[in-house]
Amino acid sequence: MTVALCLLTWNEIDGVKHDVPLIDRTKFEQIYCVDGGSTDGTVEYLEANNIPVYRQTAKGINQACLDAVEWCKCDAFVFYHPKGTIPVEDTYKFREYFESGYEFVVGSRVIKHAHNEEDEKFFKPRKWFTVGLSFAVRILFRREGNTIWDSLHGFRGMTVSAFRKLCISKFDTSIDIEMVCRSYKFHIKRTEFPTWETCRISGKTHYKALPVGWKLIKYVFWELFRKD
Repeated sequence: MTVALCLLTWNEIDGVKHDVPLIDRTKFEQIYCVDGGSTDGTVEYLEANNIPVYRQTAKGINQACLDAVEWCKCDAFVFYHPKGTIPVEDTYKFREYFESGYEFVVGSRVIKHAHNEEDEKFFKPRKWFTVGLSFAVRILFRREGNTIWDSLHGFRGMTVSAFRKLCISKFDTSIDIEMVCRSYKFHIKRTEFPTWETCRISGKTHYKALPVGWKLIKYVFWELFRKD
């Protein structure tokens, strides 16, 4: 089993400067980046550190992930957003799950022993929405196997062969929930493990909660009637 680490970036210079030096490059057979059009030095920093950077072929996170799989030269991949929010060493955990037969693995922020950046707050709208939507798609699509409770976390990995079965759409921003819904539909062996999320070290999220949340709900209804 060979495993690739794919960094997904878009103006994350502070994040890559924090995370990239911590990566043990012996843990992966391939390390590369798919960039969404950074102008802050992210690309130049990664290339200076001998990490190949590919510009995504069209806008949107769905397209970034589709391109990432096309450039993957390994049996499986791990998507990692270097924002200084998730421990780099958690990227090494995926290999064990792949070698145990799992095809889809998610680093979860909401299960036991995990931590979400909102956990110290009284109101946790992002966490509650994530768990609620995960429960809804579990009811709608799951027929067997493990439930993925953090269906919106981009920190995840999958075998290339399993990903190709999913026929991911270009319904932009749906990639995380879509991988979960389609893994249920296509009986992909799945699991999740706890990870520890903290606040990003700089910058703001590229995905605002309300408009993205509405898009995800529309996607779920679309998936219900999608012809596979």
